[in-house]
Amino acid sequence: MGDSSNLDLISDLPQSIIESILTRLPIRDAVRTSFLSSKFRYRWAALTHLVFDEDCVPLSNDRALFEDKLINFITRALFLHQGPIHKFQLCTSYLQSCPEIDQWILFLSRKDIKELVLELGESEWIRIPSCLFKCNKLICLELFRCELDPPPTFKGFMCLKTLNLYQVFVASDAIESLISSCPLLENLSLSYSDSLTLNIYAPNLKYLCLEGEFKDICLQNTPLLIAMSVAMYMTEDIAEHMQQSSSCNFIKLLGSVPYLEKLTGRIYFTKYLSIGDDRGRLSVTYSHLKIIELYQVSFEDMKEILVVLHLITNSPNLKELQISGSSNTLAAMEATDLDFWDKECPSPCLFERLKVVKMTEMSGVPHEMEFIKFLLERSPVLEVMSIMPCPSVMDGRLNMLIELVRFRRASARAEILFIQC
Repeated sequence: MGDSSNLDLISDLPQSIIESILTRLPIRDAVRTSFLSSKFRYRWAALTHLVFDEDCVPLSNDRALFEDKLINFITRALFLHQGPIHKFQLCTSYLQSCPEIDQWILFLSRKDIKELVLELGESEWIRIPSCLFKCNKLICLELFRCELDPPPTFKGFMCLKTLNLYQVFVASDAIESLISSCPLLENLSLSYSDSLTLNIYAPNLKYLCLEGEFKDICLQNTPLLIAMSVAMYMTEDIAEHMQQSSSCNFIKLLGSVPYLEKLTGRIYFTKYLSIGDDRGRLSVTYSHLKIIELYQVSFEDMKEILVVLHLITNSPNLKELQISGSSNTLAAMEATDLDFWDKECPSPCLFERLKVVKMTEMSGVPHEMEFIKFLLERSPVLEVMSIMPCPSVMDGRLNMLIELVRFRRASARAEILFIQC
């Protein structure tokens, strides 16, 4: 029997176990394993996933010194690396635009990179080098706070399935060209975009998230879209542009999404959809749509109410509905056209699968209450309707509650929850 104290248990581990250990360690610790045993020496250099952040080097009060150490660590790690790199992720608030970033991306373009995530400091945006567009095997691309300008010779990312751009400065024609030149694109997220006019041609797109200042959005070819979330920030210029538009925004955005399952419309979404007068010609039935979430709906704007009605009455399999109000209480309280509900609501309409309704930021104004009444009367399998009044509404809460109790319910099991914040 040998002396057990001399056994090198770490070196005797199978290579597959060593690789499994290394993939679960932060890159800083993975590099340090070179000192554990001969079998571990430089094994980290074959890792296909490299994730760098501010923990790669010791923190320092000297920002310039810390940046230099981080840059040297990443550069050395790439220099020593052997084999393909499938994922490269860099997330730090310290690094700003520097020549090394261009060199790293050039290096990665020759390493069969499949997933690239760059999230750098907020004070200065980086300009993405043209060599990025030579990463022909990219499957996932996430960029934060940068400038993107595809070169004229760029033919597209033939393998790209996920594209996430956050605070990325890019021209409208450039982003449209980029999207349309990714034939396998399934996930698209554009956040904090600035005054874009966006036409999306993406026949395989399934998930879409848009947030920013959009002058116009048109889904030209997105037949497979499953879920979409849209938030639109309004400026005076964009508001003026929208009001001058003669086309129907509802049709441009929701006219070609027959397989949509979840729709989330945030700030100014219903306002945007209400512009244009051709909704009556829309023949789309959203047979797969099960969840609708609409925020900041103005119940003093009859066009916005029509948008909501058009959506829910053309969604026969709707199960969950969430709506938050954003009414000018004084103007909405003066509503006189309450016969609108008899004129515009199709009499045979029933929400035969609607089980959950959540109403928040409710002010108790006439059209809000009529909408709640409409839902209760037309939802035979409704289980729960929760209503949360707007914090600013104090005096009218009792009247809201009294009125709610009087409404007829198509579902005997329907429970009304009046939630006071």
